[in-house]
Amino acid sequence: MLCTRSVCLRRMAQGDWAAYMAYWRFVNNPQVTIDRLIEGWSRQTATVVAGRHVLAIQDTSEVKFQTRKGRRRGLGEVGKGNARGVLLHAMLAVDADSGACLGLTGGKVWTRRGKVKVPHDQRELADKESARWVTTAEQACDVLAAARMITVVNDREGEFFAHWALTPGDNVHLLTRAMHDHALADGSTLYQAVERARFCDKAMIDLPQRMDRRARQAQLSLRFGTAELKRPARPGVKGLPERVEVSFVEVVELYPPKGAEAVHWLLLTTHSIAKASDAWQIVSWYKQRWIIEQLFRSLKTQGLQIEDSQLESAQALIKLVAIATKAACIVIQLVQARNGGQQLPIECAFTPEEMKALAAINKTMKGRTKLQENPHPSETLAWAAWIIAKLGGWTGYASHRPPGPITFHNGMNRFQILVAGRALQTV
Repeated sequence: MLCTRSVCLRRMAQGDWAAYMAYWRFVNNPQVTIDRLIEGWSRQTATVVAGRHVLAIQDTSEVKFQTRKGRRRGLGEVGKGNARGVLLHAMLAVDADSGACLGLTGGKVWTRRGKVKVPHDQRELADKESARWVTTAEQACDVLAAARMITVVNDREGEFFAHWALTPGDNVHLLTRAMHDHALADGSTLYQAVERARFCDKAMIDLPQRMDRRARQAQLSLRFGTAELKRPARPGVKGLPERVEVSFVEVVELYPPKGAEAVHWLLLTTHSIAKASDAWQIVSWYKQRWIIEQLFRSLKTQGLQIEDSQLESAQALIKLVAIATKAACIVIQLVQARNGGQQLPIECAFTPEEMKALAAINKTMKGRTKLQENPHPSETLAWAAWIIAKLGGWTGYASHRPPGPITFHNGMNRFQILVAGRALQTV
């Protein structure tokens, strides 16, 4: 997938019928389970998190596939209308200080099996799709056990009382954008508590580009405080604590540019906030959530084109999405590493045999001047990214346009051919 920038089995096989059949058998083999594939997501991540404060960022994306009446491919409904596909819930580990993507920690890929007749509020958490926010956080705690601190970061869909009650621990915090006007222990509501707080600071922040927004700066006004969330009076939460204390941070863009949607974030967290600088730190950590949107874009239209797959069965498509998610994560790591700002170990993305091949290739790339040599420490991800980018057609000069995802896909294509050639020499 990395080499061909595609999930099409025929394109990946590049005319080799035996390779095509091997790929097809793999995704259709019942012994290849989605649970084991997702378990493999985090194998390399666990090796690089020791001593770090890790942002464990999770979100869900709909992966839609073309179907028609009589050929639904076993896929359930997603989104609005008659769309069919699978749902991907993924969690990325990101260094809280540098923003470096450390890898995947866990998640879930599934397709819906008809409509649930029992109303949402009457079901236990384990019987709801929303349980994925809690179970994925539990997976992260195991994978990130060596981390100094973990902050689980959600978007609004993952903001519900059971998550607040079950996820936080000794070195595990929760940070999410508010979804509900929770009832509070003092008889008021969350929104009322926020309104009672005064705006106390202002700052200019950079907003990254998104599909619905250009990159721009925004002047935000800030206020913060604390609140005690009261346990809801509904089935499924009776065994949880009666109240959970959280801090809130609200940032509002009072004067947005003409035609632009104003920024308004109400963030809740279990981190304590004593002063304005603490609150701005919470905002900074939440801003890192955009990296998981990059993951989903790399998986879809701006990368691997996962939604173009023509595989016939839902189970094969679910497995293909899981494999492609890992590939998309590696591309993000390479793009981030190109500048060498965060020296991650090469084991984040490459196997021992690939590392040997990279070392051999690097020796052939030395130019006549220092500017044409790999400037990064050996056996770091930045060192490997420089080599892959050169294989993909990048000039190597810092003054030229930096390599992007397509360059890395092309470089990985050439690299894997060279790795295969080295393997043949030992046969």
